[in-house]
Amino acid sequence: MDIKPRLLDQVRGQIRLRHYSIRTEAVYLEWIRRFIRFHKYRHPQDMGASEVEAFLSDLAVRRDVSAFTQNQAPSAILFLYKQVLQIELPWLEGVIRAKRSQRLPVVLTREEVASVLAQLDGTLWLVSSLLYGSGMRLMEVLRLRVKDVEFSRLEILIRDGAKGQVTMLPSKLVAPLQLHLERVKQLHRQDLLEGYGKANLPHALARKYPNAAAEWGWQFVFPSINRSEDPRSGGIFRHHLHEKTIQRAIRNAVRRVGLHKPATPHTLRHCFATHLLESGQDIRTVQELLGHADVKTTQIYTHVLNRGGLAVLSPLDRP
Repeated sequence: MDIKPRLLDQVRGQIRLRHYSIRTEAVYLEWIRRFIRFHKYRHPQDMGASEVEAFLSDLAVRRDVSAFTQNQAPSAILFLYKQVLQIELPWLEGVIRAKRSQRLPVVLTREEVASVLAQLDGTLWLVSSLLYGSGMRLMEVLRLRVKDVEFSRLEILIRDGAKGQVTMLPSKLVAPLQLHLERVKQLHRQDLLEGYGKANLPHALARKYPNAAAEWGWQFVFPSINRSEDPRSGGIFRHHLHEKTIQRAIRNAVRRVGLHKPATPHTLRHCFATHLLESGQDIRTVQELLGHADVKTTQIYTHVLNRGGLAVLSPLDRP
């Protein structure tokens, strides 16, 4: 007699089968747990539209959670019913999503950015400078592999699933980044000597290329100080630097220079886009550098539009 795995184990298995990120896995599992707890541990198979709507209404009305949080919940529940329980609920896909407010992004002046970066040093300064100088998101910077940095062309390849995006590498960061990578390479050599030195490869690449995980090109540009166990494979790897390290450093730097704007690492991406447009860069080019699928997303930065005529130059490289 076959024994079915527990519901959450089934969810976990379906998520991993589809190569969703570990963050998505954690978020979906938490929402499904909350949905089940909300209905006194009834099995989702015995529930339907009214129970889901009651749960979502409670989030919006009684708990007053943000629009982003409200929209996470139906995605997790839809995955549970459609992919795990194999139950089609067409009404769930049509559930009205909370409309996220279109607030203008927080943007610092060039002088404010310079003052914040001046409060940082070492790896913290280098990561933060890349955020501003290339327009990458925080996790894109932290997930960079050595082979994704092309010094000769001053380019950085951002890998996002099957898609690939190219952004600029500021020339001012070439020497500091090369020096940083020399130190990382020494750390990698030491890991290899101690029987480690493998990076956690995305999806099934570890099986397809069993020796690639130990290669220098696959190592993280910004590795963690400590090795840790991968929660999925159980292997010991040196993962990338934790995002909270950078978030905390920038928050403290903003406070030290006396800024009262709610600036975060993502603010530096906003500054990248805004300062390029202010200097006359064409919005289509900025759209491509940011990786926006639609120019409408980039138009939130349109302080200045369509002046064109300038060669693309990182705001970090301008005098």
